[in-house]
Amino acid sequence: MEDDDIPSLRQRLINWLFTPLYLWLLFSTVTGYLAAVNLSNRPYDLVLQERAKLLASRYSLSQGANEFELVQLFPEAEGEFLFALYDSQGHRLASSGRLPSPRPAEFSANASSLRNTQIADRKLRLLTLRVPGPGGDLLLVQAAEPIQARLALGRSILGNIVIPQFIFILIAGVAVWVGLRKGLEPLERLRRQVANRPRDDLRPLEETLAPHEVRPLIREVNALIERLKGLMESQRRFVADAAHQLRTPFAGLRAQAELARREEASTTVKEALDRICAGTQRCSRLVTQLLTLARNEPEARLQAPLILLDLGRIAQEAASHWAPEALRRDIDLGFEEDGRQLPVKGDEAGLRDLIDNLIDNAIHYTPAGGHVTVRVGYERGAWLKVEDDGPGIPPEQREQVFQRFHRIPGSGQPGSGLGLAIVHEVVVRHDAELELSEAVGGKGALFTVWFPHHGSGM
Repeated sequence: MEDDDIPSLRQRLINWLFTPLYLWLLFSTVTGYLAAVNLSNRPYDLVLQERAKLLASRYSLSQGANEFELVQLFPEAEGEFLFALYDSQGHRLASSGRLPSPRPAEFSANASSLRNTQIADRKLRLLTLRVPGPGGDLLLVQAAEPIQARLALGRSILGNIVIPQFIFILIAGVAVWVGLRKGLEPLERLRRQVANRPRDDLRPLEETLAPHEVRPLIREVNALIERLKGLMESQRRFVADAAHQLRTPFAGLRAQAELARREEASTTVKEALDRICAGTQRCSRLVTQLLTLARNEPEARLQAPLILLDLGRIAQEAASHWAPEALRRDIDLGFEEDGRQLPVKGDEAGLRDLIDNLIDNAIHYTPAGGHVTVRVGYERGAWLKVEDDGPGIPPEQREQVFQRFHRIPGSGQPGSGLGLAIVHEVVVRHDAELELSEAVGGKGALFTVWFPHHGSGM
């Protein structure tokens, strides 16, 4: 399952708290609507029934009143109140508008009936009622009125029921949201503390920063951190010990091969000895880089003091150290500075490893007759740049080159793939920023390291 598919704790709590509220609002809306319809119909139906009885009574007393006289009984409802009177044989006696003909069963029923009907585009509430008429005959009275007033009353009743509940749920939602933010604030504070920790900080988490319910989880995380520290320390010691133990045999093997090359031997033997010397040299280089990487691991640097150093001095000494190798490869190695002291807070061995590996990498990939330039300066903090005019690094490979044992496919150059991994470890250790781009002119690679600001002087 993807991480995005797993809802957060806040989202889960909101879902569990708000879903019943929403369901309750839906249920109360439906039941409120039914209750509002029933409540709005009841008084209007009673009025409609009384009007029907009054019509029948007036018709009986006047022994057959005409439509105009009957309409005048309800002047306030003129045009909105419709009626029709029928005798027991189904003959229409009087009417004020077109109403649907009574059903045959309604002439024999003793009870009244109420139903909704529609004439043209008008929706009506229709009452059918049998009452005594003149001469002991029975009259069938139909009375109808539009339902708009009923619907308006129903909406008003529904609004009085639902709106307060909606406001209550809204207030409850705000209270729940604020309560969740306050309740989860200790977890958010703990998250920020962990996120802001340096990469090499493996101290246990503070249990007091978390609620009691989360403290068992914190204790388990702390136990996991301790196990990880033990495993990482064991791995670092193994790499350092193995590399250290391999240095002596490889050095001895190379020395013996160099001595054997001085003796008289066939061409085949000399070629084999040359390959042995080259192989032992590569192995010695790999062992040296493994030792350097182990020395710059975060666990190995926990106790190393960070002091104020001059980056310009360290970079100049490193460039001078690599000058003979650059001359041997017919590469112009230059160093540029402005003469100022460049304060950097760090450890000198780590910074020397960083500069050495950047220069080594540049010389290694720069062809004969090329140029490698080391620059240092100060701009909101000290910076170091190592530029070459070699083949450069493709943009899609620039993230991977800092991984251990990664080598650019098709480069055709031997190497262990550890040099830039060492650079990355030192950069992280010193809270610096590392940028890889094309060199000036679009040819070669430019490595830039930006160090934190520590003042313009020492």
